[in-house]
Amino acid sequence: MANLRTSMDASFYDLNIATPQTLHGSARSIPGEPTPVDGAYASKLLRMQQLSLLGRGFPLGLIPSYAPPLSSSSSQKESGSLSLQTLWLKQPAENWWLGLVGQLCPIKLLSSVKAEVLRADSTVPRFKRAAKKFFDKSFYSIGLCSHLDLSESTSILVNVEKDGQGKNKRTKGILFHKLSNHDITLEAAWPELFVDRNSKYWEMPESISLDCLSLVSEAGLRYRFGIHKNGGNAKAVDFVDGEPPASLSPGVCAKAAFSYEKCKDLWRKPETKEDLALVKRERGEFRNTAYDIRMKEPHATISGIFGGTCEAWFSGKRSPFGADLFGSICFAVQHGKFRKPYGDLTRFDARLDMSSASAVVNRFSNTLKSSSVTPRLNLILQQQIAGPIVFRVNSKVSFDSPSPHVEDIIYSLNYSMRYLGSGKVVAWYSPKRNEGMVEMRVLEF
Repeated sequence: MANLRTSMDASFYDLNIATPQTLHGSARSIPGEPTPVDGAYASKLLRMQQLSLLGRGFPLGLIPSYAPPLSSSSSQKESGSLSLQTLWLKQPAENWWLGLVGQLCPIKLLSSVKAEVLRADSTVPRFKRAAKKFFDKSFYSIGLCSHLDLSESTSILVNVEKDGQGKNKRTKGILFHKLSNHDITLEAAWPELFVDRNSKYWEMPESISLDCLSLVSEAGLRYRFGIHKNGGNAKAVDFVDGEPPASLSPGVCAKAAFSYEKCKDLWRKPETKEDLALVKRERGEFRNTAYDIRMKEPHATISGIFGGTCEAWFSGKRSPFGADLFGSICFAVQHGKFRKPYGDLTRFDARLDMSSASAVVNRFSNTLKSSSVTPRLNLILQQQIAGPIVFRVNSKVSFDSPSPHVEDIIYSLNYSMRYLGSGKVVAWYSPKRNEGMVEMRVLEF
């Protein structure tokens, strides 16, 4: 079903949005804003791990992505640019991964070379001027990623990247520790990249957070608490005008949240022994398992989550205290078992999100008129094309005007890998952000 737990995560600082604008492949959703469309969430796998797996299926190990370059100057902004990423991976030890990510902008490079060839300059030979462009660092980016397992329950990640067009480098460090019933995460970034509900990017010079998250209990209860520090003033990096969102104000914020979630099957057709019967083919016999084990049974399900948050700001321009309620309700229906080569999967999910109960109440009382606080309807449609290939549309409908309208949409092609159980290669495109990339995802329906 559509991911319910993002209702809580969206109010904190750790909801990652997939983007080709960084070499580690993600940016942060701005806390307190409406939950992003489901197809925008970043993969749970590190980008280094994704490139290592994807590189085996692409020519020369080059993985494509597409995005307009980030620039605060409208004169420098372009409609879009193709990038190619590759990975030089080493494993110095069994518990240590070290990767060097390289990125090239081929179309921009070839256009620049062509311009030099056509430009008249008698003092310098054309071939020499064209060859010099290949050494221009503005067409290249490089990133170093290191992941070390200190123990079975503790790991550390360090990522440093340098954009050839930018003047500053990005540095991020994550310390993760797993307890019996909780996950503890310490994360710091200089700077951190955020994306708002209008698909505009903001850069925070310093972002540090410490978070404790409980595992979901059998009763469906979950809670989390943490502290976050914003250092410096956020600035827009892909447009000129606009004030930074309130959540990106400099200062220290302590936040806590709880949630309760419940799921109920209206009907379900369980997997049978006949479904797993051996099938004879030219290459021999194999078991007819589903392409994705999370979509192996036709069903209709209704589920919901509700909870609350409270926060305290120790500095900054925000109100010192705040509290709110949030909730989501989801309906999912699936036809087919996703086993046959054709016509064996059609799935539809609809999730209604309310990110701020107080804001909705204020809106209906005409004391607050802001499109960012109305409920959003997230819709997901998936249709099998052939075998493991599925076409998916993720859309978000807003009710902030007299008539509902589509606020965001993401198209994707998904190739499920049966041997991974629930893993797939996803090629997606977002018209609103004019961005697209290829990702490897696991344990996502």
